[in-house]
Amino acid sequence: MVKYIALALTLLGGSVYAEEADSSRVILFFGDSLTAGYGLDREQAFPALVQARIDSLGWNFEVFNAGLGGETSAGGLRRIDWLLRRPIDVFVLELGANDGLRGVDPKDTHANLQQIVERVKAKNPKAALVIAGMQMPPNLGAEYAEAFAAIFPALAKKNAAALIPFLLEGVGDQPALNLPDGNHPNAAGHQIVAETVWTTLGPVLEGLRR
Repeated sequence: MVKYIALALTLLGGSVYAEEADSSRVILFFGDSLTAGYGLDREQAFPALVQARIDSLGWNFEVFNAGLGGETSAGGLRRIDWLLRRPIDVFVLELGANDGLRGVDPKDTHANLQQIVERVKAKNPKAALVIAGMQMPPNLGAEYAEAFAAIFPALAKKNAAALIPFLLEGVGDQPALNLPDGNHPNAAGHQIVAETVWTTLGPVLEGLRR
């Protein structure tokens, strides 16, 4: 089971709760409602499915789900220091989707996410970094969608981070894999997202075990 960091933090109307970690190496999933598993039991969300995969392999990593519904890159920057009060070994950054939906300037989103990464590196210089890529539909124009999508590979390159090219690959445009709102994966969708994440995260964890 995923154990959750004990938080009494409430932000943007959402709360994240957790149990205290054991001595396993810590993987922090820092994100929005996609990470939190909006509309589902948290054990159905992709971070919990990643933990199940880790457990099946007998690897000594503990997943902590710090997803918060409605979170933006600016909101994430405001709360990251609280979460960094304990050491982490792997940091998975999944933020930006809400910025895109609100039409935030991609330059501002990029700057906020870069500051989050810098704070993680300052507190945990040996932590492995993983960036989850996101894309926007062309509602705001092709130029905006292109600039938004470019944020994540640029972040990964600048920070020597592993990149998940598109978190919702094979899910985002499939109604059968999403909740009725069309924006959040259902349980079956999260299973696919977990496989997408594992394609990038698995080799990172394998490298840390050597």
